[in-house]
Amino acid sequence: MAFQGLKSFIDQLEKNGELIRVQDLTNPLLEITEITDRISKLPGGGKALLFENTGTRFPLLINALGSEKRMAIAFGREKDGNIEREISELFNQMTAPKGNLWEKLKMLPQLQEVASWMPKRVKGRGTCQEITMDPPDLNRLPVLKCWPADGGRFITLPAVHTVDPVTGTPNVGMYRMQVLDKTQTGMHWHRHKTGAAHFAGYKARGLKMPVSVTLGGDPSYMYAATAPMPENMDEYLLAGFLRKKQVRLVKCLTNDLFVPEDADFVMEGFIDPEEEFILEGPFGDHTGFYSLADYYPRFHITCITHRKDAVYPATIVGIPPMEDAWIGKATERIFLSPIRLTMIPELADMELPFPGVAHNISIVKIHKTYPGQAVKVMNSLWGAGQMMFNKILIVTDDLEAKGREQGASSDIRCTVTGNPCSAIGDKQPATDSRLPSSFPDIHDYMVIARLFRDNFDPSRSLHFSKGPLDILDHSSRKFAFGSKLGVDLTRPFPEEITEEPQETSSASDPDYSAFEKLSGLTGYRDLYPELSLPVLLLSVDKDPTFSKKELESKLPGISGMERFKAVVLFNKEANLDDLFMLVWLVGGNLEPDRDISVCETAAGNRFIMVDATIKTPEHDHFQREWPNVVTMDEQTIAVIDKKWPELGLGEFQPSPSLKYKALVKGSGAVRREV
Repeated sequence: MAFQGLKSFIDQLEKNGELIRVQDLTNPLLEITEITDRISKLPGGGKALLFENTGTRFPLLINALGSEKRMAIAFGREKDGNIEREISELFNQMTAPKGNLWEKLKMLPQLQEVASWMPKRVKGRGTCQEITMDPPDLNRLPVLKCWPADGGRFITLPAVHTVDPVTGTPNVGMYRMQVLDKTQTGMHWHRHKTGAAHFAGYKARGLKMPVSVTLGGDPSYMYAATAPMPENMDEYLLAGFLRKKQVRLVKCLTNDLFVPEDADFVMEGFIDPEEEFILEGPFGDHTGFYSLADYYPRFHITCITHRKDAVYPATIVGIPPMEDAWIGKATERIFLSPIRLTMIPELADMELPFPGVAHNISIVKIHKTYPGQAVKVMNSLWGAGQMMFNKILIVTDDLEAKGREQGASSDIRCTVTGNPCSAIGDKQPATDSRLPSSFPDIHDYMVIARLFRDNFDPSRSLHFSKGPLDILDHSSRKFAFGSKLGVDLTRPFPEEITEEPQETSSASDPDYSAFEKLSGLTGYRDLYPELSLPVLLLSVDKDPTFSKKELESKLPGISGMERFKAVVLFNKEANLDDLFMLVWLVGGNLEPDRDISVCETAAGNRFIMVDATIKTPEHDHFQREWPNVVTMDEQTIAVIDKKWPELGLGEFQPSPSLKYKALVKGSGAVRREV
């Protein structure tokens, strides 16, 4: 289904009960963020919000793609999982061997359909150029200041159009843009992105770089700008496939770039590579931490045009889950089949957990047929596009499903421990043997916990590597480069077992009183009694007397430590009862090769110690600045608390920031001990 501008998408959202109109005057500086944060964290992602009175002539749409249902509406499907099947069927049809002329001729309708999705350049002006803002002025748009320590106001859903200076190949990426004045913004493209590569090409040739930015239009345009497309593949081909209609492109008025004719806004301009970079940021980012100020190119705006009925689109990011988490879920489904069909044929399923913020933690399931296959998949994925930024990759298999398909008992015993696999989170045997990969369900985190309990062994399950990291990663020793961890939770082949597996004992409780005597320890939680998960959580006070080495030396000697396969350390401010928060902190604060060590008890059992605390120069020789957790200021929270009954948003929702306030130190983007 194709939409003509955001207004037609808004009408469809409202028709499906997925939109709330906010008519009261709402300030784009912090207030819209605080309201959206409360709504987007509701179960299922809440509703899309249309702020009709922003203090400008333009309404603002936010959280529009912030649920599975709204993503499906945007793509014109009953659910976005249907796209995975469509892509798989198309790839299979296109790549299947053709034995004779008749079989080749039968492909013509499919080829014609693919051709119909190709973007098309058309003459004349588009609806995106109905009105020219004269003079151009960004202050006339409801641009958000998202979080208190942000460096200013940011355009958060821009589709940035550039072309390669040599080949002319176009690219559309999404890079935040900090407003500097009426006609200038920063251009925050990371060094790994195509826009940055194009910029380097213009700089090498001493040429000014034409850039055009669109906002709104069909929601497939916004999604395509975020999608991990292969190099030199047009993002608007993906948009055409999603909407089942080609994207019509018109020429900009002040440069030679082409943009969708039905976008809501177009900002045309250029970047001069000879200019010095400007300091951009800080910005409350999708990791849940601030990305700190750094130097980026300056974008000069020469023209702004828009539709008569233009709606300004925005998003906010911060501590998950938010709208970007649901966009990531769509990517997980849409790109599963292409990865499987072009690179990793054994890939059966993929999960990007919300607390893993897309790149910090990923889970995959494979069809395992030979020893070492999990490690092969790790290396393949770490070399695949944006998966190169992944930090923790967990690999499972579907051997258990195959066993059930062959008539095995439902009380399957793990090949490593011999324990029953049905203690927690177990699924019923698959009723359709043609779809065995649905078991085990890696989207059920209780299943992942069970697989860790049954299949994890410190001697063989941990695989460390090094490579590029997202530049937003704050925990690595070096900027944008660090270690990666692969966790093999597949059931081992005989060749992969180098020593007798160790049993996890649940018979004897550990000596909890001994934990309380450990220096610096402020709290503990044993996950075995409630989840059958052999993990011990500890909170510590990293005061001047704290010593992680001392903790590592004393813990193994405590009676009952044979129960555990992992001990995880957190700062005392972390809530040990909030598993979502804890998983998010592990993904954010971990440098795997620095923060994971193996300890051995007197009985010979080994467990890993995982340090998910904030790193400091005193305890960890950490030299980079550590960013603060992203939360709203008390004044804005109080304003929205008071306004809430008048906004038509339903039952009162407290600020999500409140439970994270204890993690914040100081008032700025950089964490400062006070």
